[in-house]
Amino acid sequence: MKFTLSWLKTWLETGASLGQITETLSAIGLEVEAVTDRGAALAAFVIAEVVEALPHPNADRLRACTVNAGGGHVSVVCGAPNARAGMRAVFAPPGAYIPGSGITLKTGEIRGVKSEGMLVSFRELGLGDEHDGIIELPNDAPIGTAYAAWAGLDDPVIEVSVTPNRGDALSVRGIARDLAAAGLGTLRGFAPPPITGEGAASVVWDNQFEAACPWVLGRSISGVKNGPSPEWLKTRLESVGLRPINALADITNFFTLDLGRPLHVFDASKITGNLLYLRAGQGESFMGLHGKPVTVGAEDCVIADAAGVQSLAGIMGGEATGTDDETTEVFIECALFDRVRIAQTGQRLGIFSDARQRFERGIDSQLLPAALDAATAMIMEVCGGRPSLVTKAGARPDWRRMARLRFDRIASFGGAEMSADDAVASLEMLGFTVQARDAQSVRVAVPSWRNDIAQPPALDQADVPNAAIAAAGAAEIEPEVDLLEEILRLRGLDAITPVSLPVEAAVASPAMTPKQARNGLARRVLAARGMLECVTFSFLDHNVSGLFGDAPESLRLANPIAADLDQMRPTPLATLALAAARNAARGLGDFGLFEVGPAYTGAAAQALVAAGLRVGGTALSAITAPRRYDVWDAKADALAVLAALGMPLEAVTTSLDAGAYYHPGQSGVLRQGPKTVLAAFGTLHPKLCARLDLPGGSVAFEIFLDAVAAPKRRGKAPLVLSPLQPIRRDFAFLVDKSVAAESLLRAARGAARQVISEVVLFDRYEGAGVPEGQVSLAIAVTLQPMEKSFSDAEIEGFSAKIVADVAKKTGGVLRG
Repeated sequence: MKFTLSWLKTWLETGASLGQITETLSAIGLEVEAVTDRGAALAAFVIAEVVEALPHPNADRLRACTVNAGGGHVSVVCGAPNARAGMRAVFAPPGAYIPGSGITLKTGEIRGVKSEGMLVSFRELGLGDEHDGIIELPNDAPIGTAYAAWAGLDDPVIEVSVTPNRGDALSVRGIARDLAAAGLGTLRGFAPPPITGEGAASVVWDNQFEAACPWVLGRSISGVKNGPSPEWLKTRLESVGLRPINALADITNFFTLDLGRPLHVFDASKITGNLLYLRAGQGESFMGLHGKPVTVGAEDCVIADAAGVQSLAGIMGGEATGTDDETTEVFIECALFDRVRIAQTGQRLGIFSDARQRFERGIDSQLLPAALDAATAMIMEVCGGRPSLVTKAGARPDWRRMARLRFDRIASFGGAEMSADDAVASLEMLGFTVQARDAQSVRVAVPSWRNDIAQPPALDQADVPNAAIAAAGAAEIEPEVDLLEEILRLRGLDAITPVSLPVEAAVASPAMTPKQARNGLARRVLAARGMLECVTFSFLDHNVSGLFGDAPESLRLANPIAADLDQMRPTPLATLALAAARNAARGLGDFGLFEVGPAYTGAAAQALVAAGLRVGGTALSAITAPRRYDVWDAKADALAVLAALGMPLEAVTTSLDAGAYYHPGQSGVLRQGPKTVLAAFGTLHPKLCARLDLPGGSVAFEIFLDAVAAPKRRGKAPLVLSPLQPIRRDFAFLVDKSVAAESLLRAARGAARQVISEVVLFDRYEGAGVPEGQVSLAIAVTLQPMEKSFSDAEIEGFSAKIVADVAKKTGGVLRG
């Protein structure tokens, strides 16, 4: 919500400074996001008269000017073609900072003529792109006066963040009311004189959708003369970023911001018959005032005439019935809409407007007659015309709500010390009226503009279990809590004394759960392996999702933030691949990315996955030659994380049933037992890489963290170190190509577990000297004696046992 300081003071009678106002706004819950003070940046610039403008003696395109800036005559060299004697211009003295060029002026000489300042253009002041000449001011512009003050540029623009429950704060008057209640001034009254119209309106309301629009007023004004708005109105709108359109449209925009009361004006001559509020027909469309076609559905409330849909009620007007310079009769719409329906329609159609923003948060339901009269009076003042009688449909809603506050709750629940009189006075300043009071409590009527106080649920929750019980409890508790919040925020949220939560034990509980700690460990391991962490969206295009598995309708988003982000991702690897493709397209050659995030496989199924992807190859090195990343790098990444999480790697087996998005001959699955899938790894499928513009040969892995069991907490036995030297024996076995290397390693390791400390595969060979259909696998076995050195006979016995177990379990024979 944006407004200027001068606009605020039309409602708030105050002598407070800008700093006091902004500080108070943030303290009472209307957080100030920005303050733009153009006047401060232009404080050095003054209005001056060009007394004399002679040709420069040493330059054809320059002029030697004598300038009167209110403090005597100074010499200025100017290159503007419109510089001439007698004109009024904007003068920058030495030391002034020029916003448009980023320089600070100094006194100097230009081609031998002294220059003691500068005559500036709009672009040099940062006020536009015009720079064909210096700024020309009217002849009555006062010499020596600050230009910003004379031009009305010294009016700071304040922007506040309004929470979704505070629809009343989306108006300048509403913000002024809060500041007055906080003790920063007096709120000016609003009581426009009633407008007595003559004759029936040229348009009559026919409300066929009262559930969406319970009450609507309207009035026609004939004989108007539309055109540009007066300067004060244009300045107000421009200061908060709105583009003036014409007087009639600008007046409705003004009341939207000033009173938080959206209005709409129709060109009455463009309406065929009467105006109807009704449910839209599926697929009906009209051209909106925002210049885009609007296609409505059966749940949307529209305003239509005999020619068809003309407006999306409460959200967007239609171009066909809009006002222009030829308009001579207007019809003013002043309506109250169901805020839930407005919000649902706006989300469904993706249309955001100032009107929608206010209607969906709730407006003052009792303001309609006064707002219509105020708008009518301004139209008559600016555009002339003769008003008709008011036409209406529906009835004034029963808005009255009560709330009770127990005074002792201010201290016991709010943590503040305040007298009962002060508490009641605060509520009265906000518009609450006392209905009953005793020593213990007060009962107040909630003002019509506070839709967030003592308000029943806006959505029908009849099908929600225990909804009635919850609603009854909320109705008992929430009104009092709402009043407490109002009282406390007026004192300043920063004035509430912070209180620590009670300490349950002398030793604080861990800040993270074991699962969170393990996830953090996985991140650190992958980062230590040279990969960069990403945080990507959990949704993506459903077509891309289908490349990484299924894209079920149950995971399709009903209201995506973008058309290509409409599906929950089946794996973080999908969004990582898109990120990697974007980085590769921008010239990043060798890199690795990882993410620990959710994967979605069903409407209520979510798993935590640590996914990583490597593109390109290893870094340049003087020690080892660079190489392309391959499937073994991806497997090593996955195994490193599993090992760090406490998974015994000797219990991990590998199968060849990785997902279809992996290369079928260069991928695998890591398992613990036959059922528990720990991870998948491999080279990404060439077709997938081509579809995503990802470099071919990229490798990836997915670690399913939920499947990794937490290590059992057992008492650790003392570490036993042998004083004896280990012994290494190498074996080369011929096995069938179908035999997995890990099967051979497991067989060798199990041959003599008490003495074998490590088994490592160090060579794989097929070719000359190896029978067809077989490969040679060479392993190194480390034997570790503990109590005494092994004899040659014992070593030979262990070796024979290894050969025998390998032959029994894999069919491998010792290579001769």
